[in-house]
Amino acid sequence: MVLDRILTLTFIVNLLAATIRSAAPILLSALGEIYTEKSGVCNIGVEGQILCGALTGFLAAYFTGSNLFGFVMGMAGGLLMSLLFAFLTVTLNADQIVVGVTVNIFAAGLTSFIYRVIFGVTIFPPATKPMKEIFIKGLSDIPIIGQVFFQQKPYVYFVFLLVPFLSYLLFKTTVGLKIRSVGENPLAAETVGIPVRLIRYCCILFGGACAGLTGAFLSIAQLTRFMDNMAGGRGFIALAIVIFGQYNPTKAAAAALIFGFADSLQTCLQAVGLKFPEQFLRMAPYLVTILAMVLVSKSVSGPASLSKPYYKE
Repeated sequence: MVLDRILTLTFIVNLLAATIRSAAPILLSALGEIYTEKSGVCNIGVEGQILCGALTGFLAAYFTGSNLFGFVMGMAGGLLMSLLFAFLTVTLNADQIVVGVTVNIFAAGLTSFIYRVIFGVTIFPPATKPMKEIFIKGLSDIPIIGQVFFQQKPYVYFVFLLVPFLSYLLFKTTVGLKIRSVGENPLAAETVGIPVRLIRYCCILFGGACAGLTGAFLSIAQLTRFMDNMAGGRGFIALAIVIFGQYNPTKAAAAALIFGFADSLQTCLQAVGLKFPEQFLRMAPYLVTILAMVLVSKSVSGPASLSKPYYKE
């Protein structure tokens, strides 16, 4: 019976390990978006930046044979798209929501077009070299805990190690104080000599780099290939995690694990042959997103100047 296969230690361990693995890319985009929104800019173009990073990262890894170079180029792809977003919203003071929607639509069409120009329509899509898990010596041998936390691919360790660093930087340093002050009251910040537009540019570019790297993780480390619209709504889920995590990297990590669990549960249930409509299982992460937004959106307030253009006086 399917229930017998679900109620096993192997299923639970695989589910928890997959939860960590699925949460990492979404969390990385959320971390970048926290910095962007803390500076007063709402970038809903994260989805498009993930797509650009996925394509540029995949192409670089495929043609050079280096996954590491692919990750670097994935960051570059996200950076370029975020630079366009920053120019339109910070320099030209265009509406941030409208620009974000435009970036998503533009990136979806652009990545699909470039991929088909290079590879055409193929029966067997090109793939990169698979990335192996890293077993941390000693810790990976611990029963259950070792299998869940210390037998993961390199990007998983990287993302979760970023959380305490970015949390400290945002809340315990002068740099973080400047970012938060720009998001709360840019006029007052400019009055005391803080370069508002420069800080917003830097935060947007950092968010774009994180989103681009997320895309590279998806195309290189997880799927080993590129597909149209492969971001699959992860950019919007990252935006939900920012709010659900109350603009705090540590709380965002906990929120990402919830979404990672919902995403992994549907995959693991399908793997054991649960006879349930596949479409309903795939809805799980998005249902969790909607539920989270309903529960916390009214009780969480973002930076006072979020989404508001800044006109230098």
